[in-house]
Amino acid sequence: MTTETAVDLVIRTTSLLPSADADAAPGFVAVADGVIVALGEPDEADAWAAGAARVIDVGGATVMPGLIDAHIHPTLGGSIARGLDLSGIQTRAGVREALAAHAATTPHAVGEDWLVGWGLDPACFEGASFDNALFDGVLDDELVYVTLFDGHAALASEAALRLAGVTGREELEGASRVGLRADGSPSGMLFEMPASDLVMRHVPAPTFDERVDALEALLHGMAASGLVAGQMLDLEMDDSIALFEAVEARGDLGIRVRISPWVMPGFAEGRLEELLALQGRQGRSWHVQGIKLMIDGTIDNGTAWLFEPDSQGESTESLWLHPEEYVRVLEFFHGHDVPTTTHAIGDKGVSFVANAIAALPDGSAQHRIEHIETLPDTVLAEIVASGAATSLQPTHCTLYSKADHSDNWSQRLGDERADLAWRTGSLRDAGVIVALGSDWPIAPYDPRSIIADARLRRPVSRPDLAANHAEEALTARRTLDGYTSEWWRSVGEAGGRLEVGARADITVLGADPLTAAPEEVAAASVVLTLVDGRVSADFTA
Repeated sequence: MTTETAVDLVIRTTSLLPSADADAAPGFVAVADGVIVALGEPDEADAWAAGAARVIDVGGATVMPGLIDAHIHPTLGGSIARGLDLSGIQTRAGVREALAAHAATTPHAVGEDWLVGWGLDPACFEGASFDNALFDGVLDDELVYVTLFDGHAALASEAALRLAGVTGREELEGASRVGLRADGSPSGMLFEMPASDLVMRHVPAPTFDERVDALEALLHGMAASGLVAGQMLDLEMDDSIALFEAVEARGDLGIRVRISPWVMPGFAEGRLEELLALQGRQGRSWHVQGIKLMIDGTIDNGTAWLFEPDSQGESTESLWLHPEEYVRVLEFFHGHDVPTTTHAIGDKGVSFVANAIAALPDGSAQHRIEHIETLPDTVLAEIVASGAATSLQPTHCTLYSKADHSDNWSQRLGDERADLAWRTGSLRDAGVIVALGSDWPIAPYDPRSIIADARLRRPVSRPDLAANHAEEALTARRTLDGYTSEWWRSVGEAGGRLEVGARADITVLGADPLTAAPEEVAAASVVLTLVDGRVSADFTA
């Protein structure tokens, strides 16, 4: 090693954390051409710094493997997260007050211009039927479209239903449906995407340039939160790739994005071959790899797939009217060595997917199961036997369910099944790969809060709440693993460690996530984010 060795960047720190199974110690990292070329003891740093284009001393901030969100929807989410954000409002009165204030402060013509919202928590119905009567007296005659928090349903006003011509007699793909009242009239509830699209297609969309602006800002916001990458589990918007290309025409993406397009029930003939041909398409910081599938909907909306009906007699079937068609799709991509991840929330849905994966012939593709919200021991054993990886979202547990089972999700399931909620600890104990993420926009994407919640089993901002099954909490090491090496393992690849030759994906955080309290991790500053050696967020000044 001589002082003439040229590198792009040297980062000095008193807290170098090479991986989740190591301990932090003083050291440095040297980066050149997007990869780590050296790391080691502090006394070795000077020689590398002499040939560096830039040297950053982050003091006591922790330099660690870059954080990766296993589940995001950056382009589809942009069409959901529009208008009034109702997230966190759980009372009928609170939602009505927010809607009235939004209507009063948003210039629009009643019956002509749309009022749009998102993040509606079904808790606001307070045990009553899900119905657009929620709008009565505050949004009369208005065109209203509000997406529920889980993104799998929407609530439309009477005026919106009339404009869209929704009758409730529509024949829709899969298990999607229009909600009906006892008298057979549409209630305003639209379950799953085919039903939601009946109205959504009439809501004016943002312009392409506005969507490019939003995507660019979103990805840079993710970088500013410490993320280096995310797995996008859809390709719903026809122009999603064009959006990424447009952002890269302006500059760099804030994070690297792995796009895994989804295949939904009722897919068009030839769609599988189209998605197979799309594998490997890429830009500078995005690439298409993998496939997303869905076996069921959500518990909150009664569209999950359970062994036994929920408390309202719902969640009894797959989204696929013929589940064997799902198996055919899984087998098709497995046969071409394409990894898949399947949305499976209900216990029967998870069981079906685990057994379908277990029945596949030997192959190189790593398959994954997404969400797994209620998990009996028998199904846990099936996951283990299948060799499937998993991906869970800790804040779906902490933000949308409660230890006292007073929330809609728990009441739908009943105590016994609600006690089997988001068993992250049990999955890791059983040796299953567990990647972590947000499912943005279903929940906020900031990994610091999610890491804290995964350890606490309650919202980090709500110390007054009891932990929701504290025995399922993840340790600090397992939580960091879930955002680093476990994600890489979940897609069948190696990564998530700082070592010579590894891609230079680095997060620098103002706290050591292995020794700091969860509250300290959530409040920690992001100092620096590197994506393939490129500085994507810099708060060192």
